[in-house]
Amino acid sequence: MTPELVIFDCDGVLVDSEALSVSALLGMISAAGGSVSEDTAYEHFLGKSMKSVREILLRDFTIDITDVHLTDMRVELMRKFREELKPIPGIGDILPRLGVPCCVASSGTLDRIRYALDVTGLLGLLEPHLFSAAMVARGKPAPDLFLHAAAAMGAHPGNCIVVEDSPAGIAAARAAGMRVFAFTGGSHAGNPALKARLASSEPDFIFADMRQLPDLIAG
Repeated sequence: MTPELVIFDCDGVLVDSEALSVSALLGMISAAGGSVSEDTAYEHFLGKSMKSVREILLRDFTIDITDVHLTDMRVELMRKFREELKPIPGIGDILPRLGVPCCVASSGTLDRIRYALDVTGLLGLLEPHLFSAAMVARGKPAPDLFLHAAAAMGAHPGNCIVVEDSPAGIAAARAAGMRVFAFTGGSHAGNPALKARLASSEPDFIFADMRQLPDLIAG
C-alpha cells in the first residue's frame, strides 16, 4: 500500500553526518574531563536529542556537560558540516521521484537541521516540512516526534513510513505505529555493534542504497 507520508530522519539518512557528530561529541566529552569510546557513543547516544545525551552522560557516566561545553561543540560541529558534510548518495535524485509527501523528523535542533540540509543542497527539496525534537515533550525513542510530524502533515500514523538509521529512531517509529525502514548506507553504518542492534530492532526492511527506496515504498 502506498503510504500517505514518508518521514526521514536527518543525520545518517539524508546527510552523512553521524561520524562527524560523534567526533564532535567525543571532543566535548573530553573537554568536560570525561572519556567514552566511539562504540559507547554510538550505543548510547545515536539518534537521541542533546537534552537526552546530557542526561545520560550525567546519570550513567557522571560527566557534567555545561552550556559552555555545548556551545563550543556546536561551533565545532558547524565547522565540520561546512567543510566536510555530504548528502547521502542518491538522496537528491530520489526525493523528487517518491510520489508521496515527505518530511524530516530529527533529534537535532531546527537550526542544525536547516544548516545540514542547506550545505548539502537538500533544503529546497524538504523545507518547510522540518520537525525537531525540541517541538515535543519527549525525544526518541518515545514516539512523540513522529506522531507530531504525522499530525502536522495530515497523515494517519499507520499509513506512514519512517526511514531511520538508529535503534532509538526505529523504536520511536514502532511505538508510533508506523512502518520503519532501517538505512545502513551512511559512513558510520559499518560499525558491527550498531549493525547488530539495528537488526535486533526488527525494522520492516534494512537497506544500504538510498536509490532502492522508491521500489521499497512502492512494493
